[in-house]
Amino acid sequence: MSDKGEPRTFDPNFKGPVVNRSCTDVLCFIIFILFIIGYIILGLIAWVNGDPRRVAYPTDSQGHFCGQKGTPNENKSILFYFNLFSCTSPSVMVNLQCPTTQICVSKCPEKFLTYVETQLLYKKDKNSWTYYSQFCKSPFSKSDRTLSQILMDDNCPAAIFPSKPFLQRCFPDFSTKNGTLTVGNKTMFEDGKGKTRNAGELRAAANHINKILDAKSLGTKLFEDYATTWYWILTGLIITMLLSWIFLILLRFTAGFLFWVFMSGVIGVIGYGIWHCYKEYNNLRGQENSHLTIYDIGIQTDISMYLQLRQTWLAFMIILCILEALVILMLIFLRNRIRISIALLKEGSKAIRYVPTTLIYPVLTFIFLSICICYWAVIAVYLATSGVPIYKIIAPAGQCEHENKTCDPEIFNTTEISKACPGSQCIFAFYGGKSVYHQYIPTLQTFNLFVFLWLINFVFALGQCTLAGAFASYYWALEKPEDIPPYPLFTAFGRAIRYHTGSLAFGSLILALIQMFRIVLEYLDKRLKVLGTRECKTCWLSGPGEVGTISRAAAPESQNNISKFLQCCLKCCFWCLEKAVKFLNRNAYVMIAIHGKNFCRSAKDAFNLLIRNVLKVAVMDKVTDFVLILGKMLVTGCIGVLAFLLFTERLPILIEGPSLNYYWVPLLTVVIGSYLIAHGFFSVYAMCIDTLFICFCEDLERNDGSTEKPYFITPTLHGILNKKQLVPQKQKE
Repeated sequence: MSDKGEPRTFDPNFKGPVVNRSCTDVLCFIIFILFIIGYIILGLIAWVNGDPRRVAYPTDSQGHFCGQKGTPNENKSILFYFNLFSCTSPSVMVNLQCPTTQICVSKCPEKFLTYVETQLLYKKDKNSWTYYSQFCKSPFSKSDRTLSQILMDDNCPAAIFPSKPFLQRCFPDFSTKNGTLTVGNKTMFEDGKGKTRNAGELRAAANHINKILDAKSLGTKLFEDYATTWYWILTGLIITMLLSWIFLILLRFTAGFLFWVFMSGVIGVIGYGIWHCYKEYNNLRGQENSHLTIYDIGIQTDISMYLQLRQTWLAFMIILCILEALVILMLIFLRNRIRISIALLKEGSKAIRYVPTTLIYPVLTFIFLSICICYWAVIAVYLATSGVPIYKIIAPAGQCEHENKTCDPEIFNTTEISKACPGSQCIFAFYGGKSVYHQYIPTLQTFNLFVFLWLINFVFALGQCTLAGAFASYYWALEKPEDIPPYPLFTAFGRAIRYHTGSLAFGSLILALIQMFRIVLEYLDKRLKVLGTRECKTCWLSGPGEVGTISRAAAPESQNNISKFLQCCLKCCFWCLEKAVKFLNRNAYVMIAIHGKNFCRSAKDAFNLLIRNVLKVAVMDKVTDFVLILGKMLVTGCIGVLAFLLFTERLPILIEGPSLNYYWVPLLTVVIGSYLIAHGFFSVYAMCIDTLFICFCEDLERNDGSTEKPYFITPTLHGILNKKQLVPQKQKE
């Protein structure tokens, strides 16, 4: 018995959550406050040194913002590249910069024009030069310079092509005409240097411009879909909120009936999905290319291509059939335990009926989380944009020994480096500096992330402790609702803030440390993969005379496998540890809300109490969670099915759905949003049942059901969870 702690004894003065309590874990409270003060100071420092305009506005080769108000570039909000063909340089992927001059312009070129053509046409048509000169560094009154002088001074581009702005940058205006790629309705054009180019070369020269254009097309279509369906999405989320509220209210009266409605709804939704997948699978029979596999078509940005394959619908159908079978088997083998879950749901319904304000608390949690997330994101942006412009040398051929070194654009053309590396450019790279502050920006970003995790976990801990205090006040009221204290939710919230901020900070600190370790492991894993890739490339680029390098690189392959195995073990261990700590913290907060002890004492008491009632825990915990998950699935599934029928225009009789490029875009938004809303409401129920169970276990230890020591639990629930005879008592159900 000593290993499981001493059971609670009868205390005639115990009437529920302790009123006279003192502050707990004061040291952790002080550390928490110091971290918050440091977090505020970090925000002020980042605000003084950072400039988010560096993210909002593109930057030219001189480090000047395009489109920034109060500057010469105020009306020039688009970035223009002098020579996109130079973007094929290997340095582009390393430095994430195209080795060509970049200037700010008010609009992108709309026609083909070369510098040589402007010279020939200058006497007849000066407008061509006027139009061309707006894409030069500085305007010229007359095009009297030779092409070689222009290219050497890097004042103007050799040629301009029809372009359109995308992400505030000029990209070639590609289009397809009769299956042929064109630029401005041309397939062949002059590059201004005496060469004839085609649209395919320009597309390849723009450094994976194909992917950029696909992303452009995809992004535009997604934006159009959201612009068309935003009010439908908002309506669906509001209906989800109302539906979740209605289900929780109905659980007060018909928990058993609604449970079977939940089950029927889930089985029905999955069954409809199986039928729909089979229908689509059957309809694609015999259609062209429908027999291809996902491996054949590879990774595509157009999701609809996958939906044209029979294999996709077959995979969906198999997954749904397995899920349907699992649900039915769980119903068969857990039918007796479901009765216990239903009884707890009914008791939880009564608690929420007497403390209805608890259903509003998820809104407060959402507000707190939004503040934390926004503050973290703002600080991260300001830290990332701190510093002065840093310029680096970039060579088109990627063979300059001075490449990637810092430089000064004002004097670069007069240095020996420009002569030693012909065609090299001194181009803006990023913002930084050599001060102590700039050197410690990565450390400050880490601190920002850690405090963010701490605050997020503290918000969840505060919510759990507050709800536990409110529901504990309900349970330990002998005469319900007469003995329930007024405003139990606000009272519990005040107690948690006033007395137990240190304890909540202690528990959330442990979780934040574990999560930080997991993030560090993920970061190290990605870094090792990148380094491994680079080593592999180095081996194959070493040349035929250095074949031994490959064998030597292959030698540590076994060590790499061992390190990967250890990393997987560490990830698994920390994941399990996080889940275990969350479970212990949740029950510790319940004990804190009831008895007002410090975190360690409360966690120990909660753990011992659960160990002494381990069989009841096994019966109640996961089964009840399963019931609540079914509720979330049903609410989300109902809204998801309605959204699917609407966005795929399958309800023409009732309502005309919108015409969309990708119906899955608003559909996924509605489904994910519906699940998050349902999770917020049902999490109140989950905390209610956990609190009632802890109180019930303690009630059984403190009391024996006699007149002198009456149980606080209702007789109905006691009869289900415990086989002892209950002495009648005056208690309203």
